[in-house]
Amino acid sequence: MSLVQLSRVIRADAADLIAANSASQDHHLPWVTSFTDQAGFDNWFARGLTGPNVSLVAREAASNRVVGVININEIVTGAFQSAYLGYYGMVDFARTGLMTKALRASVGYAFGELGLHRLEANIQPGNTASIALARRLGFKQEGFSPRYLRINGEWRDHERWALLADMPG
Repeated sequence: MSLVQLSRVIRADAADLIAANSASQDHHLPWVTSFTDQAGFDNWFARGLTGPNVSLVAREAASNRVVGVININEIVTGAFQSAYLGYYGMVDFARTGLMTKALRASVGYAFGELGLHRLEANIQPGNTASIALARRLGFKQEGFSPRYLRINGEWRDHERWALLADMPG
């Protein structure tokens, strides 16, 4: 059984992430546009340095290859204790269960280390693999947001899925 290692992204991850994203572009589209060059990595990485965002990389323990990326975005503390969860897996690990393990570990990190109460994942209705992954982790559908997020120049509808720290998963 393959294990997954989860860590906060560091600059040294750039080459591996660029290569994995480049190899997975067809797998990611039309759901997400991932960076495929150093400038794209630098822009994405910078968001996690000072802002309310944490970027994580999941790697297969045996090979150290990138399984996927998880972003915990727009973290709000105080009375809200909530964030948005974004994620995508790499084509070489599709349907292996490793992204489920990675996301489960990320949820544990968000609720444990970060002390969050709620995570919300906004998923395009046609992205059945991502919806299935959210369901496996206990996320519940809360609603539908028309033209919610602009991806590749187009406003896309999204389903809102949420998980609470004290909700059975």
